[in-house]
Amino acid sequence: MDNRHISFKNIIRTFCGYFIKIKFKRQRCINFNYFFAILLIISSINSVNCNRPPRFLIDGQTEIVLRLKEGVETPVGTLIYKLKGFDADGDHLKFGVRSSPGSEIVRVENISPSEANVYLNKELDREVQDEYPLVLTLTDGHLGHGNYITQSLLLLVEDVNDNIPIFKNHQPSISVPEDAEPGTIATLEATDNDEGPYGQVVYHLQEMDSNKPLFAVSTVGEKAVVRLIGTLDYETQTVHQLKILAIDRAKEGRVNTGTAAILVKVEDVEDQPPEFVRVMPVARIEENSPIGTSVLKVTAVDGDRGINNPIHYSLMSNSLGKISDIFEIENDTGTVYTTSILDREALQTNSGTYILQIMATEVGGKLTPAPIAITEVTVMITDINDESPKFANNYYECQIAENAPINTPLTFLGSYMPEVYDHDQGINGTFQLYVKGAGDTFDISPTKAINEANFLIRVRNSTLLDYERIKVVNITIVAKEIVKYNPKFSEVPVTVYILDRNDNIPEFTKSIYEVFVPENCDIGSTIAWIQALDDDSGNFGTRGIRYTNIAGSIDHMLNLHPTSGIITVKTAGGPNWDREQVSRHFLTVEARDDFGNGNRNSVQLIINIEDVNDNAPLFTQKKYEARLLENKINFEHPLKVEARDADLNGTKNSEIEYIIFGEWKHNFSIDGVTGVIEPKHPIDFEKLNGSVNEHTRTLFLTVRAKDWGRPSLFSDAPLFIYIEDVNDHAPMFEMIYYNKSVPEIVAGGTPILQVKAHDMDGSSPNNHVVYRIKKGAADKFVIGAESGIISVAHGASLDPDLTQPRKMQYSLNVVAIDGAPGSSQLQAAVTVNITILDVNNKNPIVYGTEKSIVQENVPVGTVITKVNAKDLDTTAKLIYKIDPTACIARNDRGLILKPVDYDCANSFSLDRTTGVLSIAKQLDRETVETFEIGVIVEDVNSETGPQIATSTITIDVEDINDNSPKFKKPFYKFNVAENSLNGVAVGTVTAEDLDKNKSITYTLDGPFEMTALIHLDADSGDIVVASKIDHETHKWLNLTVKATDSGIPSRSSRVDLFIQVLDENDNSPFFFSEPKSIKVPENSPPGTEIAKLEALDADSGEYGKITYLMDRLSSEGKFSLDADTGILKVADKLDREEKANYLLVIEAWDNYQYGFNTGETLVFWTLTIILHSYMYHHIVVNITEFHEVGNSISTIHASDADDSSTSNGQVIIDIADGNLENLFHLEQNNEWSADIKTTTSLRGRHGNYTLIMRAQDLGMPSHLVEELVRICVTDYNDHPPVFVSPPHNSTLRIPENATVGSALIQVVATDEDVGPNGIIRYRLKADPAGHWKFFNLQPVSGILELRLPLNRKKQKIYDIRIEAYDLGLPTPLSSDLDLTVYVSNVNDYQPQFLLDEYSVNFTENEPPLREIRKLPDTIDRDEFEFDGPPAPICYYIIGGNENGLFHLHRLNHTLTLSQPLNRELQDTHLLLIKATEDCSKPPKNESFFDVTDDTQLKVIVNVIDVNDNAPKFVHRIFTGGVSTATSFGTKFMHVKAEDADVGKNAVISYYLIGRIQMSFTEGLENLHRQPFIVEKETGAIQLNFDPQQGMKGYFDFMVLANDTGGLKDMARVFIYLLREDQRVRFVLRQNAPELRSRIELFRQVLGNVTGAIVNIDEFRVHANHDGTIDKTRTDLYLHLVNRKDNSILEVDEVLRLVDQNTEKLDNLFKEFNVLDTQPGGSLALKSQMQNVNATFWLTASCLFLFLLLLLCLALCINQRQAYHRKLKAATATAYANADSDIDGRGVSMISGRVPNTNKHSMEGSNPIWLRAYENEWYKNADEFRTEKLRSSKMGDLYMTLKARTRSLKVNVMFVF
Repeated sequence: MDNRHISFKNIIRTFCGYFIKIKFKRQRCINFNYFFAILLIISSINSVNCNRPPRFLIDGQTEIVLRLKEGVETPVGTLIYKLKGFDADGDHLKFGVRSSPGSEIVRVENISPSEANVYLNKELDREVQDEYPLVLTLTDGHLGHGNYITQSLLLLVEDVNDNIPIFKNHQPSISVPEDAEPGTIATLEATDNDEGPYGQVVYHLQEMDSNKPLFAVSTVGEKAVVRLIGTLDYETQTVHQLKILAIDRAKEGRVNTGTAAILVKVEDVEDQPPEFVRVMPVARIEENSPIGTSVLKVTAVDGDRGINNPIHYSLMSNSLGKISDIFEIENDTGTVYTTSILDREALQTNSGTYILQIMATEVGGKLTPAPIAITEVTVMITDINDESPKFANNYYECQIAENAPINTPLTFLGSYMPEVYDHDQGINGTFQLYVKGAGDTFDISPTKAINEANFLIRVRNSTLLDYERIKVVNITIVAKEIVKYNPKFSEVPVTVYILDRNDNIPEFTKSIYEVFVPENCDIGSTIAWIQALDDDSGNFGTRGIRYTNIAGSIDHMLNLHPTSGIITVKTAGGPNWDREQVSRHFLTVEARDDFGNGNRNSVQLIINIEDVNDNAPLFTQKKYEARLLENKINFEHPLKVEARDADLNGTKNSEIEYIIFGEWKHNFSIDGVTGVIEPKHPIDFEKLNGSVNEHTRTLFLTVRAKDWGRPSLFSDAPLFIYIEDVNDHAPMFEMIYYNKSVPEIVAGGTPILQVKAHDMDGSSPNNHVVYRIKKGAADKFVIGAESGIISVAHGASLDPDLTQPRKMQYSLNVVAIDGAPGSSQLQAAVTVNITILDVNNKNPIVYGTEKSIVQENVPVGTVITKVNAKDLDTTAKLIYKIDPTACIARNDRGLILKPVDYDCANSFSLDRTTGVLSIAKQLDRETVETFEIGVIVEDVNSETGPQIATSTITIDVEDINDNSPKFKKPFYKFNVAENSLNGVAVGTVTAEDLDKNKSITYTLDGPFEMTALIHLDADSGDIVVASKIDHETHKWLNLTVKATDSGIPSRSSRVDLFIQVLDENDNSPFFFSEPKSIKVPENSPPGTEIAKLEALDADSGEYGKITYLMDRLSSEGKFSLDADTGILKVADKLDREEKANYLLVIEAWDNYQYGFNTGETLVFWTLTIILHSYMYHHIVVNITEFHEVGNSISTIHASDADDSSTSNGQVIIDIADGNLENLFHLEQNNEWSADIKTTTSLRGRHGNYTLIMRAQDLGMPSHLVEELVRICVTDYNDHPPVFVSPPHNSTLRIPENATVGSALIQVVATDEDVGPNGIIRYRLKADPAGHWKFFNLQPVSGILELRLPLNRKKQKIYDIRIEAYDLGLPTPLSSDLDLTVYVSNVNDYQPQFLLDEYSVNFTENEPPLREIRKLPDTIDRDEFEFDGPPAPICYYIIGGNENGLFHLHRLNHTLTLSQPLNRELQDTHLLLIKATEDCSKPPKNESFFDVTDDTQLKVIVNVIDVNDNAPKFVHRIFTGGVSTATSFGTKFMHVKAEDADVGKNAVISYYLIGRIQMSFTEGLENLHRQPFIVEKETGAIQLNFDPQQGMKGYFDFMVLANDTGGLKDMARVFIYLLREDQRVRFVLRQNAPELRSRIELFRQVLGNVTGAIVNIDEFRVHANHDGTIDKTRTDLYLHLVNRKDNSILEVDEVLRLVDQNTEKLDNLFKEFNVLDTQPGGSLALKSQMQNVNATFWLTASCLFLFLLLLLCLALCINQRQAYHRKLKAATATAYANADSDIDGRGVSMISGRVPNTNKHSMEGSNPIWLRAYENEWYKNADEFRTEKLRSSKMGDLYMTLKARTRSLKVNVMFVF
């Protein structure tokens, strides 16, 4: 628009209630525009519309009516209506609501130009307001200020059932007589604020516990009518609490209920007879008690507890004629007492009991006749101890033979009667019998009797019954009562006469007589003196002994004196006295008492014939020879001399000793007993005298053998020892090494130096030396075989720049070899170092500059990378520096930072000498993310001008998590109402992280009981309610919120969170103490404080304030209660006679001001004023185990002195405790008594049971009493004894020489009864044959003893029967056992095993007795002789079971476990089993298995393995290294796990798990496969990629080992990449297998000392410098890793650490024999020569070789004679003859090769290596001598070789 035109404004005017907008646009003709516009407006004023108002779109309705439900049914924020409007002009419409009362109930929000939503803004409550008339407004913005289009909206609030019925005030308690007729007793009314059915109330009665309904509630109009419909019983229940329910009539949804409580008190009436509450069923009284003695007391009460009339007592006649003559009862107290003296013996019956009937009569009642009650009691008259035991005679005489067997009864002499009696009853008439004054010689039977008994005296210990010692024994027998106090007794003397018997046999003074007689003894010589003694007297004793007989092999050659017992020689000489024919004689000498006619005894006599020494030892050979190699400690064949002596073996006469004599005796030792001769130490051949040409030298010795007889005899034999020379001296160089520097331009053929070696062997050819170069010459040097001169090879160039690889130094390994044949040949090596001098003329080269990554904030000085540069010159000195002009820094957006903003070059430091690039100042990734650094490498020792190389290093700064999340607020404080629903929002916490990674996780810290109440969203930080929150438990939730980022490692920060829990009135008050009663004196004046009631409420504020109220009707105005303090006071005068008890109903309210109308927060409490206690009765009952189920055991009675018509006097009896096994139950007889009955059979449940009986009244507060009721269940004798051992009809084997009184077997029986019923005794039953008389059975122990001697010839078999009986009452029970006794010979056979060894298998960890193994049976050869039942054979473990792991059933022969076995602790157990027929006692333990004893069995127990052990790695961390020169697929280390199991359970599989972590790696970016593979079977780790030069870093991964059962273990593996020159070699004097077994100790100690990780790389057998193998040494290659940064330590650093810690490593190096520590190797540098250079050098080499060939041809012609001499020296002993064939090629193949150059350093090419020595050299001394004879033929051999050297020139030409 042109600026020259005049601007017009938009003009807006209003016409006819509409808005018209007129816009004038500028035109060229301004006047015309105005004119035209005005004309247009005027002309069209009637046809153009004004602004049209908007309107509501309500589908023709005049009013919008909405119906919404109140409360939570329509929550705040609910969309209740969607408004729509229309504007013809298309204007933007705005909806609203006119401000009026209640208009805030809704909220209108515009959602589009023509629509709006109406939301509920406040919660609806119909009870507050049931409708809201609202006016909606609408405008388009053009109606003018305050002008709107309106629309009425009527919001109707529909009722929901949200109010509960509330009862109006009513009477809380009602009193009703128990005989009241059915009818209405109360009326209640409740109201509900809801409308319709929700506000209509119906009434119900909550169900009561009684089976028969007593009350009912009906709805009459709007009221509840409570009616009595049943019959009340004061004695059953005195108080009924009714709960009336008021329920609204909601048909669906929530139904509300209100509750009212009414207490119905039952008033007692007179309708019950008296009841006995205390009765003693049985009473005891002693006879002769004084008149008036109290016997018992009974108590009865009125059955009507509320009336409680007095009771009178009387006795009723029973079986007695006149009961009052004996007993009387007090009328008021119920006490029964005696009226006469009681005499138990005067009673007509023996029971001594009276049964009395006692009647209780109610007095003063209204009923006629008066109610009565009758009970019975039993009075027992107890006896008094007034009688003493008495014997039938006052004196007794008895007799017994000496040595009488045990239990033999004494014989009473004359007419003595062995009787004793006591007329008392029970325990008073029970007495014990015992013997006094005889020690343990006699005892009396029985030992205990009741009233009367016949007794006998028996022998208990026959050792004192010896006639020779005592003739008469005086004893006293005593009968004494067993009562505890003042027992009566009587005693009588007894005289026992001992009868004499011949009971001793002659006893010899020695058990065996053994004498020694020389074989040349004469006639009459005394051989022995035999003596015997006899303890008997007279002729039966020593005086009557006669020696009656001598028997044996030479009894006819001896005389026995009958009286003295001296034995002499009767006949001398003959073979019987020749030791060489008979060395020993056995004889028996017999002696008898009674002058040879009485008891006899015999003794053994052994006569030994002594020997005489008369034979000298004799050698088995005339001479002895042996061959001994030099330096050997043993002969070629073992040397043993042997001599024999004809004298008696085992005596000094035949015992031989060997001795050696001679000049060389000190060099040898001889075993004096065995004759074995051995060298004491090796012999040096060179120290023996002899010729150099002798290969064997002889030593002369003498050996002597002598015996130890007297006199000693001996003999000698010569000994020749041949010493053979061995090649035991290697050549030795004059110097240990040789050094020589040679210019690189030296000419070929120039001598450099000469080496010299000497050999100290004593014979030829062992001391002849020749030289050769073993390795290191590289075709550059040669050596003279005889002279040792080293020269530069003809045509060789020493220029290091022309060699590949470049070589500045040559290390020649020169060996000197002696002339010994074959493998005995020795050599020595020396190192010759030849240094080549070089010239510096090449530029340095930079390589391996790859991208590096470094984390921010790493410490200053951290190494980033190393600039690698090389220079081919040896004198080069490289320095490194950073180019400041080529350093670029970029931020995280890739922008280059200017040098003024960031100093790039000074951020890093480059070591000038090593090229190590490190951090100079700390890096921050947020400032710079990438660096590009230029570096310069310069050789400062250049001789040809500046030598410089440049490169660029890229460094990426890696972000680390160095910023912790930060909360927006220093703390957060929220509040939440208690009992809030789950999910209710509490608040939100927010934190921010400055790092790149913005992901934050929120966690909640605090006590679990708090954190469980709320939930914190881990991502958003939103806090919501998670569980019910209780203000009373937690008023504040003080927690900590932790914000953690997702960085590695993560960072976190914390903030305090305070949540206040707002209180609600959700707790009802409760009284602090239990309900109680109060005794108040009736004379207490008004205002007296009698109690302070205390109720508590867990709520706080008004919700927790307590208001106390008391029911005025219950207090009857006598008491008052302070509403605030709860103090109860006397309000009016009290009169106990007017009313003794008050039951107060007390209420406690919280929030009384607002909560009284609802009644929800109150609690009732009843308080009894004045309390009386009740009485109880104590009971003890005895029953048998056969007590019938359901029969009454005892009746429990209880009473309460309170009014029985009320709950205070009603008692409930129950079992409070002690009935754990539920054996008893209580059956209620009536309200005052109950019967205790059994619930199940008590058989087998004998014992004492204590029940705690509880009697409890129903009063408020309730009172109870507990009393113990003891029930003793006695055992009934219903189980006979059962024999356990031995089995029935078994056979017992007894040797016929068994001594009288010895124990044969122990009989064992068991009885399941207890007490006397379970006590077992044993006895023998008499049999018709009288077999039982030969044996005696101990009644208590059951041990069967031999009573009489056995005679197998008369009787072999005895059949006896053993009875086992118990001491039960009333009838003892018994069982029989039949036993066969078989008399066996002394030498009968024992049971034998058919095999010596037997194996069984048991599984480990199995519980005891689960696995049973049967052991093999035995055979008994006695079974072929005896046809009866076999005797039991018992097996015993006699060895190997010291830990008690096994149990062997001795009769069943089954082996089981006593404890679980552990195979890992012991996989095999060895048990020794003994089989025997003697089952009475176990045999003694043995330590070794006797193979000659067939009664023993060796049992091998193999423990079968189960998979109960997981594999365990031998290390938690395995470390290893792999060099960059290692090939793909190489297995370079192993991980190892061990499993304690065996077999398939120990098969371990190895797996690589997880991802392999690569750290600080370089050159591995393109590695897309797993770098390593773990072999499943062996655990070998295999290389799975191709390492290359320049790769760096280390790997970290996890390995898993599991067995076949799924048990597993894990370990960690670190593998480091290293170069070959980073390994260190340790040379140790140990072989490789021995070193491997101890390598872990070496690693551990070396690692601890150096502080580094030690990884073992390789074991190699040591190689000497000359190429030979030294198997006694091992080269150990290893590398060390820095623990801090996991970098490989360089060799120099490792050697420095070793040198610094020499003292600490000294013991380690000595233990492992470490000889040397060296660098392990170096990397070969690859040539970078171009193809052109290679072609040039190849052409030059060919030309050089051609010139060298011409030179050699000339030298061969001119030096022919010199070669002849050298060849002769080199082959002097190389060939046996001209026809020798060496390695199948013939002499002609090698005769032309010159032996003094390295070109012939292969085996077989140099004549010194020829194998002719092995073929032709002598094998022994004889062949050596033959070889000397043929030495003359060596000249012919020389001429042949000389002739063949003519072909030397031709052979040399072929070589070149």
